[in-house]
Amino acid sequence: MDMVHIGQLDVKGMTCGHCKMSVNGALTDLDGVSNVEVNLETGKVEVTYDENKVDTEKLKEAVEDQGYDVA
Repeated sequence: MDMVHIGQLDVKGMTCGHCKMSVNGALTDLDGVSNVEVNLETGKVEVTYDENKVDTEKLKEAVEDQGYDVA
């Protein structure tokens, strides 16, 4: 059974549409992630994911690999 969880990341350094697409793409590519909502104004990224396939550490790593800091 899927353990769907909605988590929120606080991402620093996103300033434009390209940033938004980079973060969105990196997270969407992860196995188990079903939805990503990026809010540039607040720096909040809401991620819907299956806890059996991916954890918050992997989510953070994917964003950090794009060059952004996750608080």
